[in-house]
Amino acid sequence: MKTVYMAGGCFWGMEKAFQQLNGVVETTTGYANGNVENPSYQLVCTDTTNFRETVKVDYDPGVISLKKLLKAYFMCIDPTVTNRQGHDIGSQYQTGVYYVDEEDYPVIAEAFENEKKKHDRFFVELKKLENFYDAEDYHQDYLIKNPEGYCHLDLTTYRKLRKLNEEQVS
Repeated sequence: MKTVYMAGGCFWGMEKAFQQLNGVVETTTGYANGNVENPSYQLVCTDTTNFRETVKVDYDPGVISLKKLLKAYFMCIDPTVTNRQGHDIGSQYQTGVYYVDEEDYPVIAEAFENEKKKHDRFFVELKKLENFYDAEDYHQDYLIKNPEGYCHLDLTTYRKLRKLNEEQVS
């Protein structure tokens, strides 16, 4: 089992995105790389903590590669904007990938370089994980519990992600 942390705007939609992928064993929504201990959602929304709404993705590398996870990630985000995704605005919605294993850095950096070539501007953070706090229970599996709940991703994105399961990405 391996773990990577990915921030892509509102964590409800991003969690559902990763749940579409074979090999993703568990997802946890939370707050990454901020400057206070044990933040609440309300505090994170004040735009004063530097936390990012993030999904902790536990995955089986024998089933899905980090490279494929990153491909899925970039299918879900707009890397050309800062502190927003869709209609959600604020520093908690800044996109970023946060790693814990140094061996993952070259794979992530290569994916970032390839993605940068597609855009005039690129604002996705790539950092080592400093800290992560689980979000409150009501944020976990939010779109499973609330299928009609708000999501910045559309149904087409989820269909494309399910198709990604059929692709070989080495």
